[in-house]
Amino acid sequence: SSMLKGATVLGVAAVISKLLGTLQKIPLQNIAGDTTFGIYSAVYPFYILILFLATAGFPVAVAKFVAERAAAGNMRAAAKVLAVSTVMLSILGAVFFCLMYFGAGMISFAIGSAQTKSALQSVSFALLFVPALSALRGYFQGLQDMMPTAVSQVAEQFIRVATMLVLLFALASMRASDGAIAAGATFGSVTGALAGLLVMLLYWKKAKREYATLAAVLRNHTEKAESWRELAGKLLAFALPVCLGSIVVPILNIVDTFTMPHLLKQSGFTENEAMFRLGLYNRGLTVVQLVSMLVISVSVAIVPAVAQAKAERDRELLRVRVELPVRLTWLFGLAASLGIAVLALPINVMLYQDGAGTSAMAIMAFTGVFSALNITTGSVLQGLGKVHIPAVHLLSAAVLKLVLNLALLPKWGIIGGALATVLAFALAAFLNMAALQKITGMRFSFSAYWLKPGLTVMSMVAAVAAVRFALHSWLPLAVHSERMVETVIALIGVGAGVAVFFPVAFAAGAISGQDLQAAPALRAKLAPLFRRLERG
Repeated sequence: SSMLKGATVLGVAAVISKLLGTLQKIPLQNIAGDTTFGIYSAVYPFYILILFLATAGFPVAVAKFVAERAAAGNMRAAAKVLAVSTVMLSILGAVFFCLMYFGAGMISFAIGSAQTKSALQSVSFALLFVPALSALRGYFQGLQDMMPTAVSQVAEQFIRVATMLVLLFALASMRASDGAIAAGATFGSVTGALAGLLVMLLYWKKAKREYATLAAVLRNHTEKAESWRELAGKLLAFALPVCLGSIVVPILNIVDTFTMPHLLKQSGFTENEAMFRLGLYNRGLTVVQLVSMLVISVSVAIVPAVAQAKAERDRELLRVRVELPVRLTWLFGLAASLGIAVLALPINVMLYQDGAGTSAMAIMAFTGVFSALNITTGSVLQGLGKVHIPAVHLLSAAVLKLVLNLALLPKWGIIGGALATVLAFALAAFLNMAALQKITGMRFSFSAYWLKPGLTVMSMVAAVAAVRFALHSWLPLAVHSERMVETVIALIGVGAGVAVFFPVAFAAGAISGQDLQAAPALRAKLAPLFRRLERG
């Protein structure tokens, strides 16, 4: 119960944080334009990769080591884990700060855009605060207290977004360069990290016993029970494999950072034009991330649910907990992707002012279903104890993404890049599904995964397309603002899609009343309605 409550708290905080982190890109593009958005989109994935390397899997390691020592009643040893990890991570963070700040010129050359230098230097200061923040989060998680981590995550994102918006308006009003405005946007990560650290320190000060224990450990760091050197070795031995597995996701995202500007310039574009097109490309990526974010919030519950069924050796329960999330992710992901593709122009104008890059957004929409499927199948595999399989598959996807970027970008520009992203995530998702089939024996029947979802989604697409066509015929006569017209079409189109999707899904059997068994809270409220839909 405690573990489930903690997972729920972290899950809610993760959803809020990711929602803020994703939505803040929309005002960035609206205020600063696509060139600045392109610079930001090139720098931020690289910062995330460095951040993963700087923390090196330590939060997980700290949580594990603290939990073991706290369970044995040895709070002094738990405090020592925090002390050693904080020192190690602070040194590591300082090293990576120096490499990123003083090496920004070389990194910007490798990216292919000198305009990224200021943004790289700006965001590098976050590396001075994140290490200690990560160690403290790991400590409280090890004590099964998830609230400090959750509150600090939300505070971090709020301050990050607020700082970005203030600096965006200030720098834009001063007519600063695109590179300077992008640097202001990335500086939000610095103030956000500092805010998160201050929140964790407040929780730490409240935990007076732990605070006093750590002070005693620091006064006597030569005690023999478990030397600092010995503990540091143990932490590294556990953290490094975790780090290697976790950096695969940012590696996949960073392929565009180091290939797209170069390849676009080779196609004849100037550096400014290349960054402008990178910004257009990332419009679609931002929309798709909203779909993935919803799946991530659910995936938090998948891992412990699958692990529990496996531990209990309940084959039927395991089958349901493996098959149901995969099938529903495929259904909802397919619907979301096709819906975004059909409404790509209205969504683009609604969010980003104009229709530039709409074709790339329509193609990128299909990343949604494969990214969501990859997250869900990866979570199931982790619950089955196959932690490294999803990482290997994502690494394969990164290699494919690199090859396809090199092949398609010179010919088709950002449309080629979008297609490469879709195919890369599709590879990772289908490799995960093949692994699940081999490990669990589950079957992906034509009826459950193609016929019933196909009928449901095609009905939805027909309704959305009809609404879009009808509104485009007469709405411009009544409303003279193009953005307002497309906004109305996008919102009504989404509403029409949802209104058609659920009744057809139940009528076609894509979702059944039995599926509600996995969601008891919804079952009591919705079961009568679903029974009527199934009968009707």
